[in-house]
Amino acid sequence: MNHKTTAFSLLFTMLALGACTEPLPAPSSASSASTASSSVNSQSVSAEDAQLLKQAQSFFQPLPSLEETKKSYAYTDEQVKLGQQLWYEPRLSVNDSQSCNTCHSLTNFGADDRMTPTSEGAHKGVFGARNSPTALNAFLLTSQFWDGRAETVEEQAKGPLVNPKEMAMPDLDAVAKKVESIQGYADSFKTAYADQGGKPTIDNIAHAIGAFERTLLTPSKWDNYLKGDVNALNEQEKRGVKAFIDNACITCHTGATLSNGTFQKFGLVKGPYWNFIGSKEPHDEGLFEVTKKDSDKYFFRVPGLRNVAKTAPYFHNGATPDLATAVSVMAETQLGKTLSQQEVEDIVAFLNTLTGEVPADALKVPELPE
Repeated sequence: MNHKTTAFSLLFTMLALGACTEPLPAPSSASSASTASSSVNSQSVSAEDAQLLKQAQSFFQPLPSLEETKKSYAYTDEQVKLGQQLWYEPRLSVNDSQSCNTCHSLTNFGADDRMTPTSEGAHKGVFGARNSPTALNAFLLTSQFWDGRAETVEEQAKGPLVNPKEMAMPDLDAVAKKVESIQGYADSFKTAYADQGGKPTIDNIAHAIGAFERTLLTPSKWDNYLKGDVNALNEQEKRGVKAFIDNACITCHTGATLSNGTFQKFGLVKGPYWNFIGSKEPHDEGLFEVTKKDSDKYFFRVPGLRNVAKTAPYFHNGATPDLATAVSVMAETQLGKTLSQQEVEDIVAFLNTLTGEVPADALKVPELPE
């Protein structure tokens, strides 16, 4: 787990940034310079708007296009189609009742549409310990799960299949055998994965699901803004961008997904975290549960913020149903700051600009093979 930033260096950085009263200087890098060079489309804008856009372009990037994604990752349209079937396939669970989409509903922006803090599994109605992160744009993150125990969406796809509190299959071999026993899938894998043996091995199953997930991009008006359309955001939303930057939220939330891929302690400046979100015992120890290092207690992967306004409830345990409250909690626990009501409202307005549209094709429940 080499993504973790030490608490001391992070605290120093955040306090330094949080002390700024003037706009933060744009960090210099080849990529940010390239992005900023196209800074403002041909339109009359104020110097203040131009400066804010340039600053935003130095910290954030637009989502890649689907065409760019297909060039970067090895998958075919046939594999995507197969992955979409598997995504909606309840027979991947022990009692044929739960699919990937059950806890990551694409009609609910990739989160659980039951709106419970955590998701109910397929076996005996047991609820998991952690909130289901959105699947949208997730492949762009540097790790998966709240504790980062998987690096890719393909690796992540294998976990819930055998988790006793999720899809509860006895083991991964049982998953592969079950899929192969369905003739329609056996035939599809012969074609889609001819170069990989033509069988529904667990690696091919995970690859197909991952191929589908890599199409789940949700560009929004925020991307239009970053590409130079200053008027894509209204005045409150721009104030929110400035407040987000000036209050050091960009310490952790940057890039195309608004996650820098690190692991951070929840309750870095003020803790313990459960005092701020009403969390009940036992308290989740985060990354520690993977590494068993005391220094990793209460560290969690920084989540991406794309579509965050649509993916309540918030935090690793879904303890907070309201986005404004979540913003206030993060400011206090991570930065030691109490934001004004206006700042919170402006930041929430900005976060709403990150809401995009789920690809229409992905929302179509496909016909499942027999």
